[in-house]
Amino acid sequence: CLQVPANRIGHQYFSLGQLKVAQEVITMCVFAVFSILYMREQLKLDFLWAGLCLAGAAYFMFRGIPTNG
Repeated sequence: CLQVPANRIGHQYFSLGQLKVAQEVITMCVFAVFSILYMREQLKLDFLWAGLCLAGAAYFMFRGIPTNG
């Protein structure tokens, strides 16, 4: 479930741009956990800024999607 979400099912609900941003967010989260826990890298402030940029990208890509309910 952590692989690229751009499959036929995903493309029915999201645009290609939205799927690409979702893929980048998933990849960065998995890599951050891996590098901190397994590789014993120190958490740096640059990681926070990069994460905020990705969160902003996700916000702008998904803000126009209507919610069910």
